[in-house]
Amino acid sequence: MSGRGLILGIETSCDETAAAVVERGARTLSSVVASQIKTHARYGGVVPELASREHLRAIVPVVRAALAEAGITLADLDAIAVTAGPGLAGALLVGITYAKALAAALALPLIAVNHLEGHIHAVLLRVIEQNAGPSTPLRFAQDDSHEEKEAALALVVSGGHTHLYLARREKGAWSYRLMGRTVDDAAGEAFDKVAKLLGFGYPGGPWIDSLARYGNPKAVPFALAQIKQKVHLGGKPPRTKAAKTAPIAGLDPRFMFSFSGIKTAVLRYVELHGLRDEARARAARLQSIAARPPQSKEEALALCPQQVLDLVASFQCAVVGDLMKKSFAAAESLGARRILVTGGVAANRELRERFSAEAARRALRVDFPTLAMSTDNAAMIAAAAWGRFLAGEFAADSLSADPSLAL
Repeated sequence: MSGRGLILGIETSCDETAAAVVERGARTLSSVVASQIKTHARYGGVVPELASREHLRAIVPVVRAALAEAGITLADLDAIAVTAGPGLAGALLVGITYAKALAAALALPLIAVNHLEGHIHAVLLRVIEQNAGPSTPLRFAQDDSHEEKEAALALVVSGGHTHLYLARREKGAWSYRLMGRTVDDAAGEAFDKVAKLLGFGYPGGPWIDSLARYGNPKAVPFALAQIKQKVHLGGKPPRTKAAKTAPIAGLDPRFMFSFSGIKTAVLRYVELHGLRDEARARAARLQSIAARPPQSKEEALALCPQQVLDLVASFQCAVVGDLMKKSFAAAESLGARRILVTGGVAANRELRERFSAEAARRALRVDFPTLAMSTDNAAMIAAAAWGRFLAGEFAADSLSADPSLAL
């Protein structure tokens, strides 16, 4: 052990094999990610069995690369952190099994981290690194300033999650209270499915974001569902996909999301305007040339007509608007003066611009992770593990994957 507080983070919750070394939860020494996009692109989404196989191939070289990039050896580590859930069971097990074996062989403590907490720490890690120069002492773990005690509203929005949490930090420990979430599709899932419906590549988020800037966001008047209390359930959790991972009956309907309806609305628009055959032809063409999202209006129009660009822009405008409306309503209701926006969808250009403008208008602070840290990575896992390391909260030998792990 080095005593420097070096934690090796390992992340394999979905389709990215990642490893990183973070010092004292506050300084990223390395971050290596092996993407599986090419493997899953031909299927238009992640295939769990293929994801697990690719993790098995990549985990050892990725960890070695992270150690080399950090300029350390295994002997310098103080702990190992790994994502325990939520995620794909088989994918999680690859990372957990490797982390357990490595920790046992090195006689190091193993720390289990919730993937959602990791995303929140991706923002916090950026804030710390922005405020601390190379020679600045790393005092974050010990410094309980007023700002750190102040509650923050965290929006975790990605391909698998759309959650709102009230996050607090006191005496080095973070606590999270679920305030709202999606009752069906996650926002990122809606982006991917709409992109696939229109014949674009996978993942769909970058395609939608790139095309939307060339369309009219007011062309198609989409309206998202507003969640209401189900009186007939008598307080019992509704039978929804979301109810499997967290009870939602007691949450305020004003802070609940639903994106399945707008996805269906896009489908109906495509059918009514005869765009289905065009979308199929576009998908076949893009698969044959392995195209990237367009970088100019000319490229966008060569790929699809203005009507499709307007549809894409209207879809994105509606989704971002719903995320904003409910996030700022929750922040106002809870008295939170700071909003943390994180997850893969936090890389969306329009989302960052509109959240930043609205936060400035309300005199609130809003923070985002770097673009690289918005998607799944291991630095966020190692950063989230630091508080548990200080508290001695280590994983038991029986640690296993929990695909539905709640935060």
